[in-house]
Amino acid sequence: MLRRHLAVLGAVGALGTLGALGACSAPVASSAPQATQASSGATAPFAPSAPSTSLTPPAALRVEGVPPLGREALPALQKYGEVVGHQFIDWHPTQREMLVTHRAPGRSTTQLFRLRGPMATPEPLTDGADPVPWAAWEPRRGRFILFERASGGDEAYQVFRLDPQTRAATQLTPAGERHDVAGWIESRSLALVLSVPLDRTAAGGRRAELVTRLTLVDPLAPDAPGGRRLLGELPGAGWGAFEVSPDEKRIAFMRYIAATHSEAWVMDIDTGARRRVLPAEGDTGTRAAHFVAGWTSDGRGLYVVSDRASEFRELMQFDLASGRLARLTSHIPWDVSEGDAGAGDGTGSTPLAMIVNVDGRDELRLVDRATGRERPLPPVPALAGGSVGRARFHRASGELALVRTSTQGPGQVMSLDLATGRAEAWTRASAPPGLDLTQMPEQQVVRWQSFDGRTLSGVLSLPPARFTGRRPVLMWMHGGPEGQSKLGWNGRMNYLLLERGVALFEPNVRGSSGYGKTFLDLDNGRRREDSVQDMASAIDWTATHPRLDGRKVVVYGGSYGGYMALAAATRLADKIAGAASAVGISNFVSFLENTETYRRDLRRAEYGDERDPAMREFLLSISPLTHADRVNKPLLVMQGKNDPRVPWTESEQIVRRLQQRGVPVWYLLADNEGHGFVRRENADFAMATLVRFLEETVLK
Repeated sequence: MLRRHLAVLGAVGALGTLGALGACSAPVASSAPQATQASSGATAPFAPSAPSTSLTPPAALRVEGVPPLGREALPALQKYGEVVGHQFIDWHPTQREMLVTHRAPGRSTTQLFRLRGPMATPEPLTDGADPVPWAAWEPRRGRFILFERASGGDEAYQVFRLDPQTRAATQLTPAGERHDVAGWIESRSLALVLSVPLDRTAAGGRRAELVTRLTLVDPLAPDAPGGRRLLGELPGAGWGAFEVSPDEKRIAFMRYIAATHSEAWVMDIDTGARRRVLPAEGDTGTRAAHFVAGWTSDGRGLYVVSDRASEFRELMQFDLASGRLARLTSHIPWDVSEGDAGAGDGTGSTPLAMIVNVDGRDELRLVDRATGRERPLPPVPALAGGSVGRARFHRASGELALVRTSTQGPGQVMSLDLATGRAEAWTRASAPPGLDLTQMPEQQVVRWQSFDGRTLSGVLSLPPARFTGRRPVLMWMHGGPEGQSKLGWNGRMNYLLLERGVALFEPNVRGSSGYGKTFLDLDNGRRREDSVQDMASAIDWTATHPRLDGRKVVVYGGSYGGYMALAAATRLADKIAGAASAVGISNFVSFLENTETYRRDLRRAEYGDERDPAMREFLLSISPLTHADRVNKPLLVMQGKNDPRVPWTESEQIVRRLQQRGVPVWYLLADNEGHGFVRRENADFAMATLVRFLEETVLK
């Protein structure tokens, strides 16, 4: 099976960050932003056309209102951007080797690599201006690889077949739509491809109705007779987590409606007939999350993750014939987030592997397939003190691939033999000379009370003790809003900690995942600004900490976190020293009207339906754009021009409104980015801009 996991949000949800840093009404009528710093067109970041003491923006980055950025801090700043890890992608079906993604030192984007063994030199398989986020081996013999890639951050993913020997890539899907590989019919090496149309191909740039197509494709002969077969057309969006049954006669999948509302479905591959199995057809009273995780070994049931029995998402086993649900992890008071619920080796000896989100730290847990009870994990010193993700079994060897992250490094891929307890490193994070990752400061989970007495938590990273006195704070708001700030690698932000003495504080306000379904829904609809009050309480809390300066707080965030930064600039201006918004929502009505159609109803479930006059009035009343006249502290805005989630006009309209009022605002607009800055040269310049912004606000 492909993509065995126990929860699916991805493109279905709304998570987003400022890429490497972390991250509408009709389009606003205004001229395109003009750069105030000349662009050189050089491929190397910040390469000026003539000797200069100032940084030059990358060619695709338009810059407004930003003062000249000095080059003197660049070597130290870029050093932190050059710390790169690896992400596990797939096991080879018959050999002991892996596919991983990695941004090689000095390169701009994340690409696909082949690892022929533990600590082997990664062999590059792809190259190009755009990153490769996903790939998979052909599941029988590994004859070819499928991978996905979009252009310029537009998320219009296309599927390519890659020859691992020649590295020649062939596009298999038609342009103008978004495509994702959803699974395999393994015995015939046929791929399931999920396709949705995009608004740019619709009349007027918007669709009244949307249909998701599920197609069976022969990757070796997609255009031959019978090379493509339509299995079904699914109404609307939100379909995902496709799992093919062991006998390859049925497909189980889910439909995401909201963070605490999703359904499990089963389709007959031959006839295309489908039925809802969770909640059962006719059940109109059960509103809960149901994430398809895989089939049982005998094909008679499904593994699902659901919050229908408690506050948290539990692993359950569902019998299709009787409709009985057996709770497997009811003893764990935290969310099961992902893992491998594959069919095992047929003997029942291979456990289910899952990742459990324990108060912001991801931990590996095992469940016995035969008894449904948790199985003790062998002692693995290499996993201590970090978070674990991407648990995947090798079908031949039974080894478990894992990715470990910690405050001392990004993703490290390793394998674990459950029979012997032996853990073996496959990759290590690369760091430039002179940077000791073991010196990265530890994080802590802190708690405080909000306006209504509810206890909130967040992740706090403090600078080393050599930075004396109360320290300025960068309050880093996560995206989603169904995201969560977790313990782990701080990326480029470590520069602020170690070199400038800025503390990082990452609150989990109401609406964050990981703390139960009630907490997850507390910010929905008309309760949106309760999360802003939570943010205010977090700012107030900083003044009570002996090492933090509550008068020097800058609120920063990407996506929904970008909205929170704009909300802080307009609603909490008296509490902050400045705000920095990346791909943030400035007007909920224009955002809902102009986000891609395949996401619109999913976001209405969270924010409210702008077509309802009363809700429209409310959404306008809480939108930062409506209160732009309250902005009286420095503001930095960053945006990708090709963003399909939060259209670029969201940033454009608040920047132009402030400029019309004569309010200084710093603006970065990248023509070759989408929902965050993923290209190294853009992320480097954005980080340099953020550092200068902090110098102007809290580092004086």
